This record gives sequence, C-alpha cells and structure tokens, in this order.
Amino acid sequence: MVQIISFLSLNGAPFTVNIYPFISLYNDPNFPVDYAFFDGSSSPINDNGRTYTNVFDANYDTLFWALQKNGYGNISIIVGEIGWPTDGDRNANIGYAQRFNQGFMSHLNRGTPMRPGPVDAYLFSLIDEDAKSVQPGNFERHWGIFNYDGTPKYNIRLGSNRGGLVRASNVHYLPRRWCVMSPSASLQDPQVAPSVSYACDRADCTSLGYGTSCGNLDGQGNISYAFNSYYQINNQLESACRFPNLSVVTTSDPSVGTCRFNIMIQSANQGDGGFLLEPIGLLMQMVVFLLTLL
Repeated sequence: MVQIISFLSLNGAPFTVNIYPFISLYNDPNFPVDYAFFDGSSSPINDNGRTYTNVFDANYDTLFWALQKNGYGNISIIVGEIGWPTDGDRNANIGYAQRFNQGFMSHLNRGTPMRPGPVDAYLFSLIDEDAKSVQPGNFERHWGIFNYDGTPKYNIRLGSNRGGLVRASNVHYLPRRWCVMSPSASLQDPQVAPSVSYACDRADCTSLGYGTSCGNLDGQGNISYAFNSYYQINNQLESACRFPNLSVVTTSDPSVGTCRFNIMIQSANQGDGGFLLEPIGLLMQMVVFLLTLL
C-alpha cells in the first residue's frame, strides 16, 4: 500500500477514498445513529484534545493520520463517494438521506479536526440504479438524489444554489396502467411463489421488506408490486402481465402510503412524432444541471 501512495505522491496525484457512514450503521446495530450525521452527537469522542462528533471526520482523520505517519501528510485526499440511500433498509429512507446529504454539504468547507478547510468530495449518487448488484444489501439500488424519472426525492441545496433541486423537463410517461394481482386469484395458488420469483429476478423488488418504503404491504400488495415492476421494466408489454391466472392490468393506481407503484418513462422510439427523452438523455440533462449549481 505504501508503494501505491508513494507513486501517487511522486506524480502529484490524490488519494481517493470512499466514506460511507451509512455502512457503519448498517453493519453494526449498536452503532450510535446520531454519530452518522453532522448535526451533533450526544456522545462526542475526544482524541488527544480533538473532538469528533461524527464518523465522517473520524474516518477521514484516521486515513490522514496513517498517511502522515508514513511521511505523506501533504498528499491530497479526495472523497470519491459519499451519500445515503433512500430505500432497501430500515435506516435507508428519505428523511435520513436528506439529513445526511444536506448536513454534509454544510460541513464540506469546515474540514476535519486534523485537516481544517474545504474537502474535495463527490456526492453519490445522481439517480438510482435498478439493475445494480444488491451486495451487500438491497439499499445498493437506492443511492440517488433523483428518482428514475428525474424528480428530486427531497430538497437539498448544492453549492451556491439556494432554491434546491429542479425536476428534469420533457419527461414523458407510458400510459397510466399497472399490472397487479387479480382480485380473483388466490394467495395459495402454487404459481404465486415462482411467478413472484421470476418477476423480481428480472426487475427490482428491493423496496419490499422490513423497514422499506413498501414494507407495510400485505401479501397481495407484495405480489402486485413484483408484477408491476416486471411489467414496467418491459415497457408495459401485454405479454409482461400474463402471470398464469394471477395478474390483471388496471388503470387504478395501487400506490399506498410511501409505497410508489412506478410507471415507466417513454423512450424515443415510443412516441407519436414528438421528441421524447431517452433514459441516457435524461441522465445527461441532469448531469449538466448539477454542474451548473457548483
């Protein structure tokens, strides 16, 4: 490792590190929740006269101390990824994500006890990734500050922008229809389990489970969510809602509470003559928007 640091130092390159306070909380049920955030800890840690009220500062300074001890205290440090997910775990929610990310943006220019001053960092991430690996957990698909359709999940001020995030424009949706479990179907039908497994393996069901945004759905609701996820990711193809004697297409929105049954956005070849934003176009539009804030 020291050889790598030496190479970076000789070539004037920074050392890049990812710091995820959420992972500390996820891995240890006894981790103090308020120590993951930036609005003060009920149990600050004193380290030889330096006070630590959050785990980010502690992690950053642990790295800095190790670099300094080995003679590389002047090397630049970049936080390559930092953020908070909004779903997929009981501690992954919009409230915590807004609290953490806004707190980090406010904390950014202060630096840490050992290295005061602005911190170079990249907020992770722009939008959710519904096909990302779910190792180490379902939250891995929910780091975005924007939803898949370019709508902000919550308000956050970036850089000199005082008005918060702005939703993407010219986004068009497929028709308002959803694939759900048929009212006449039975939960005891032997085809239920393999059908749900098939749908979730090919779509995204990480919003289902304890403490998630859809964690309060009943059995029929869980099945409907799985069916609809598969239906939407396949652009509402009629054949994508043909689970044997189990599914039906409805025009009544099955969303309930915090659980959102999504409708897929249109791609360029699905329109009727007008320009429709493709997913990659939406992504680039949002990147340009964020760059103008900084």
